[in-house]
Amino acid sequence: MAYPTPVNSQITDAVTQQNMAVLGSAPAMAMGSIYQSAAHSMALVFQNTVQAQKHASISAQAATNQGVIQIYSAGSMGAAMATGKLAAIRSPRAPDPAKQLLTVLLAAKLLNL
Repeated sequence: MAYPTPVNSQITDAVTQQNMAVLGSAPAMAMGSIYQSAAHSMALVFQNTVQAQKHASISAQAATNQGVIQIYSAGSMGAAMATGKLAAIRSPRAPDPAKQLLTVLLAAKLLNL
C-alpha cells in the first residue's frame, strides 16, 4: 500500500497499479516492436530477391533472343559472303562503279577537281 498522502488511498492505489501494468507490459511491447521490425526487414529482403530474379530472367530472355536471331541470320550472312566471293572470282577485272561515276562526272565537267 502507498504511503499516507492527502489524496484518497484508493486513487493512489489505482495510479500505482496502472503504473505497474505499464512497466509490466513494457518488455512485451519492446519485443513486439523488435519482431515487427525484423518482419519488415525480411519482407524487404524477399522483395529485393524477387526483383533481382525478375531482372535476371529478363536478361536471360534477351540473351536467348539475341542468340536465336544470330543463329537464324547466320545462313543468310554465309550466303551473302559466298555470293560476294563468287562475284569477285568470276570478274576480278570488273570496273569499279565509283570509278566509273567519277569518270563520267569529270567528262561531263560536273565535277571540278
